[in-house]
Amino acid sequence: MSITVKQVSKSFGSFRALEHVSLEVAGGSLVALLGPSGSGKTTLLRIIAGLEVPDAGTVLYQDEDVTEAAVKDRNVGFVFQHYALFRHMTVFENVAFGLRVRRWPRKRVKERVGELLRLIQLDGLAGSYPSQLSGGQRQRVALARALAPEPKVLLLDEPFGALDAKVRQDLRQWLRRLHDEIHVTSVFVTHDQEEAFEVADRVVIMNHGHVEQTGTPREIFERPANPFVMDFLGNVNVFHGHVVRGRMKVGSFEVDYPAHPHDEPRPATAFVRSHELELLAKRNGRPSLEGKVVHVSPAGPVVRARVFAADFGVVLNVDVTRDRYAELGLEVGDTVYVAARDVRVYVQDYII
Repeated sequence: MSITVKQVSKSFGSFRALEHVSLEVAGGSLVALLGPSGSGKTTLLRIIAGLEVPDAGTVLYQDEDVTEAAVKDRNVGFVFQHYALFRHMTVFENVAFGLRVRRWPRKRVKERVGELLRLIQLDGLAGSYPSQLSGGQRQRVALARALAPEPKVLLLDEPFGALDAKVRQDLRQWLRRLHDEIHVTSVFVTHDQEEAFEVADRVVIMNHGHVEQTGTPREIFERPANPFVMDFLGNVNVFHGHVVRGRMKVGSFEVDYPAHPHDEPRPATAFVRSHELELLAKRNGRPSLEGKVVHVSPAGPVVRARVFAADFGVVLNVDVTRDRYAELGLEVGDTVYVAARDVRVYVQDYII
């Protein structure tokens, strides 16, 4: 069951939540809507579910126009952030609830609930109540309840947002494995980049009611479409300069930019991720910036260094492997030279 969103717009009073948003979700895929608060991702999810009606535009399930269709007629499973389980019902009855409402035969209800409880690895807790479960177990029950009526589409709104970091990590790995088994078309909202990139087949980056970029996690990470996406993905160093005659210039620092071979300078912004910078003990002929180490954080799999580049008045964040850290004997106060392995240049005005 594919999902197509065509030129959808939605306002709440004077606030424009979505503006001419189009989106394709392939049947059987798992797609993440990712963006900051207020970007429109939850509004888009609710419109796909039928919980909101767009002011303009169309929503299709496969080739069927469901823009005006009621939620009950769409056969959609919806999982909320805060479980929304019935506290007075057992795990079995929570999962069975939607099936009983739809008047499934008792035998088929028992079979379907048993099948789902085995799938979410909670078949031994059928008689337990929500208060007796952990947060992760409750969310798995909520997911099983959403899957019970065999929905065409599964929609999840910040499904792990109420859980602590370790449980979130375990559950997102579990969700990916579950999706690989059932292959129901799924769309989930998250503001957690790691979550989106680990779980989803494709990621949709949203901002101020627009789609900034759609692609696989690898495509988006390696080829950000614009400065917003690059900056949103986090942990980047930003340089403001100009491009002229095929070069991006930031003070004395230069990198190639063949897309602008002209003599007329144009403002440009360069982005370099922290792991794409390299620390050198001395200049080696490569373009580099001189700086002084102002902080070193050796905890974790990489060492995070902060280097003040006096010529630009900026502090650079640099990730260093533990082997390289030991080789340099890095200490606060050391003078180092910072070279870039990869630089992304955008010729347009952009303000952080």
